[in-house]
Amino acid sequence: MSSTILSPPGQGPSAGPGITPAAPGSRHGQARSRPAGRRRRTSANWLLFALLAGPNIALLLVFTYKPLLQSLYYSTLQWNIGSAIARPVGLRNYTDWFTAPGTGQIIMVTVVFTLATVGGGMVIGLALALLLNSRLKLRGAARTIVVAPYVLSGVAVGLLWLFVFDPNFGITSAVLQGIGLASPDWYNDPGYALAMVIIVYLWKNVGYVALIYLAGLQAIPRDLLEAASLDGAGRIRTLVGITLPLLGPTTFFLSVTTLLSSLQSFDIIQAMTKGGPLEGTTTMMYQIYQQGFVAGTAGYSSAIATILFLVLLAVTLLQLKFVERKVHYS
Repeated sequence: MSSTILSPPGQGPSAGPGITPAAPGSRHGQARSRPAGRRRRTSANWLLFALLAGPNIALLLVFTYKPLLQSLYYSTLQWNIGSAIARPVGLRNYTDWFTAPGTGQIIMVTVVFTLATVGGGMVIGLALALLLNSRLKLRGAARTIVVAPYVLSGVAVGLLWLFVFDPNFGITSAVLQGIGLASPDWYNDPGYALAMVIIVYLWKNVGYVALIYLAGLQAIPRDLLEAASLDGAGRIRTLVGITLPLLGPTTFFLSVTTLLSSLQSFDIIQAMTKGGPLEGTTTMMYQIYQQGFVAGTAGYSSAIATILFLVLLAVTLLQLKFVERKVHYS
């Protein structure tokens, strides 16, 4: 019969041959080493974050947030570029802009230009994306042609289209005369000048919208479209009931980026009309340039820039709060 040896009270069973008993307090030492290890990993992660993101954060602070704060400060001064004297005037630059006779027209031009370029760009871009997503011959070449204007210089595009819209020798004049119509005075009529700038802006930037929409279309599962086709859904019903809802995140992204880009448009206006005629194409962004670098009133220009920044911020926050609620990400 085997016998069992009981250990005295307060002691554990004796260790077998070749087994060394654990040192007292070893578990406590392991417990203390775990927080130290986590702290080392956390420090290493923060160091890696600083190495990777630090340069970008520094560039943002120096070239974005610092000029923004300086612009807010300059907007409270009566100061001309190059002058050694700057006099604090509080909110006078803001009240001068809101009470100026031409401010209403500038706001109207900005709103019309923004709505036309953003809305028109989204509709035309989606139509082009649907076309380029279909089975076409030379589809790759067509995609390149659509996107190519987006990467061109805005000044070069504006100068090129000035010849296109020339009332006497331009292509538009020749086409209109061919169907018995007179060419509008694109250069001297404020309404036609604004329409001309909008057309050129759309031609240049619609390729970007089409490219993003094309990527969104290609990400839609083919199974859903095939199932809709088997259920008897036509193209329009499939577009409205499946494609557009699944493009919700893409549409939301484009609405934000194109709106910000449109409100900050400058190069095409500068190349084609310089804000004229009769300030018919002067947007808030172009007025900032005119007041700051042509008239030299840096304080007044900074006030307009601050107002435009607040408009951009408010519109973006409204989009994020209300529009994103209707976006389906799955």
